[in-house]
Amino acid sequence: MQTEAARYAAEIDQNGYAVLERYIAPEVLQQGRSFIEQQVVAHAGEYFAIHGIEALGGTIIAALALSSPFKEIMRDLYRIQAGRDPAPTEQIFPVIRCLQGRTGLKQSHFYHFDATVVTALLPLHIPTEGKHCGDLILFPNLRGIRFNALRNVIEKAVLHNTLSQKLVAFAVRRGWLQPIRLKLVPGNLYLFSGYRSLHANDVCDPKLLRATALFHFGNPHHDSLLARLLLGANKRKAKLDHNGLRPTGSQSIPEATESALRDGGDLPVIAHGADIHDPQLAGLAHALERQV
Repeated sequence: MQTEAARYAAEIDQNGYAVLERYIAPEVLQQGRSFIEQQVVAHAGEYFAIHGIEALGGTIIAALALSSPFKEIMRDLYRIQAGRDPAPTEQIFPVIRCLQGRTGLKQSHFYHFDATVVTALLPLHIPTEGKHCGDLILFPNLRGIRFNALRNVIEKAVLHNTLSQKLVAFAVRRGWLQPIRLKLVPGNLYLFSGYRSLHANDVCDPKLLRATALFHFGNPHHDSLLARLLLGANKRKAKLDHNGLRPTGSQSIPEATESALRDGGDLPVIAHGADIHDPQLAGLAHALERQV
């Protein structure tokens, strides 16, 4: 696995990203799409995002975030890029983003650096017709990994304000800046360094549906109170702790899953050789085991 991670890390350094083609099987992709389609109805055809393991409990997205092969890839990539081990308690933080409707237009060209070193993107629904399909826009590896939390906060303050984002968006539209544009393919897994790379999605036609699963891992400021207070807006909004756990809502998760999360372990039902009864998780486990 470390040899594979070293290859992915080299591709990220050289090209800005790495692609694992057909990472999940078509039937597993369809299960993910079915979940999205249910949520589309629930959100009346407008933009929505779902943050964290517990909020996504029971879905293939949570299962992937908790699977041993996937966690190993993410951990190895962090070690290679950061030159040190991640915090022992750190978990993969999954997010679903769905661009649709008029509110989805407001989510384009929002240029930012992620809080975590490693970002994995799994497209679920991607438009294929028209000019505006929500392509991933990437300025790869613009900065190093800042273990000094204050320096990171200052850099983000400079680039994450509304004026800076509008200037970058304007320069991209005029062709003055030439980022990488990726046409995303559902079922592929895209790996890049979200911490080092300025990135955003292009405009998506409000009549179309663009849904992706994002997986974040490796916060170099995991133990920094300053970073948590100033840069943890998404997790605070979703009422999660700094590990992306414990929302205050009433949603429950299975006891075995809760125990695994608490102990920093893996989800028991998708461990290798486990007796998997849920057909969705069984399909995902089969797809993942083909990767190792």
